[in-house]
Amino acid sequence: MGNPYDPYGQQPGYGQPPAQPGYGQPAQPGYGQQPPPPQPGYGQPAPPQPGYGQPAPQPGYGQPPAPPAPPAAPAYGQPAQPAYQEVHHHYYGSSGQLATWGSRFAAYLIDYLIVIVPFGVLYILGGVLGASGSGGAAVLGVLFFLLAWVEFIAGALWLAYQEGTTGQTIGKRQMGIKVISAQTGQPIGFGWGILRRLCHHTIDGAVCYLGFLWPLWDDKRQTFGDKICNTYVVRA
Repeated sequence: MGNPYDPYGQQPGYGQPPAQPGYGQPAQPGYGQQPPPPQPGYGQPAPPQPGYGQPAPQPGYGQPPAPPAPPAAPAYGQPAQPAYQEVHHHYYGSSGQLATWGSRFAAYLIDYLIVIVPFGVLYILGGVLGASGSGGAAVLGVLFFLLAWVEFIAGALWLAYQEGTTGQTIGKRQMGIKVISAQTGQPIGFGWGILRRLCHHTIDGAVCYLGFLWPLWDDKRQTFGDKICNTYVVRA
């Protein structure tokens, strides 16, 4: 006997299970359940996904943007290098960090004596032996002359190496000052150390040693060689 409330037989009777959906038809959600998102039909492409290396979709209107990535930290065991402006302000902007002319002169005098005293001793011995007139003594005198110039050149290169790699020679270490690059605040290297000393012995001393006296009134306390090599002499 049919259901009087369902004359066409579409609704299940009391106690009968609901009718199952036909093949290929989606099931209806139960009471209180959200319907699933629609699936693309057979042969239709799926929604595009962002490719590798492409930015993710931007947030919609009114949504806050994603927080920016934190800055990269320096490698383990390596201190962060200050910016050029900070180094320049630290060593030049503060006049108290720059070395005084007196300390620079004392350091130069110590280094000069370390090189020139052995040179003078060998040179004098060579002159004395060469003036004796005998053949063997004259040859020995020439050897002393050569040794004197070898010692002078080797001593000058050694001072340039110390100043370029560490910023300090023996004299500068005794006076508590050092040479740094105006750009990085670090030692200038062996090559620049040689060039700086050449500038001191040529350009700074060319006109009545005016270059050596220039730090007395220069606001950066630089000699001509310092300006050419872009260096400062500061307190260590």
